[in-house]
Amino acid sequence: MADRLSRYIAPLVLGLLVLGLWEGMVRVLNIPPYLVPGPILILETLVTDWSTLMDSWWITMSISLAALTVAVVLGVFLAVLFASSKWIERSFFPYAVILQVTPIVAIAPLIIIWVNGVKLSLLICAWIVAFFPILSNTTVGLNSADHNLVDLFRLYRARWWQTLLHLKLPAAMPYFLAGLRISGGLSLIGAVVAEFVAGTGGTSSGLAYRILESGYQLRIPRMFAALLLISASGILLFLALSLLSHLCLRRWHESAFDRES
Repeated sequence: MADRLSRYIAPLVLGLLVLGLWEGMVRVLNIPPYLVPGPILILETLVTDWSTLMDSWWITMSISLAALTVAVVLGVFLAVLFASSKWIERSFFPYAVILQVTPIVAIAPLIIIWVNGVKLSLLICAWIVAFFPILSNTTVGLNSADHNLVDLFRLYRARWWQTLLHLKLPAAMPYFLAGLRISGGLSLIGAVVAEFVAGTGGTSSGLAYRILESGYQLRIPRMFAALLLISASGILLFLALSLLSHLCLRRWHESAFDRES
């Protein structure tokens, strides 16, 4: 119990100390809020501008979650194709790598120009960032099934879909969930970067536009409040996906066992 509590208490205490030092430095040095606001002012701004920031937060998160969903569906589908045929994998996997290594900042303006609809273009940009980890990890997982068990399935004349369903997909589950945790944060990053490039305004604007707007208006506390929401959303998304991974693997996989330190 003490070990489990230390996992949460230690980072919490460190975070509170950093925030206290930050607030103290701002007050002692009399730093103006348009340069560096203190944590208390940031929280007050978050409460004051709650409605505006939450509307923008929902837009950003909806794009991020939609991109993650599309990345999961397409990533798993293509991984199954790659695992079923080496020729398909050798033909298409290099293009997936090219798509991954190309900076999204460089291609986002083209996507926004070519695609009719701002939200759809933002979704595509976020999907590009989140897609590759799921595809790569799931492909590795499908190809990592024990070859002795694969030969056993062949010996009993199992069909390809039976081998896939009962052997390869369970073997790939830990790899897929690891890629899912990575892609969850990347989908949020992709959505924010795409919003920065798009620069849309009005009521249908995400948190990235609120940051730009606050910078232009020198409303730095609101900028920090928007950054706080983005960071908190990324942390919550990672924790939710980590919990999902633990629930799926806790009864049978080594990585989910709770080991004593």
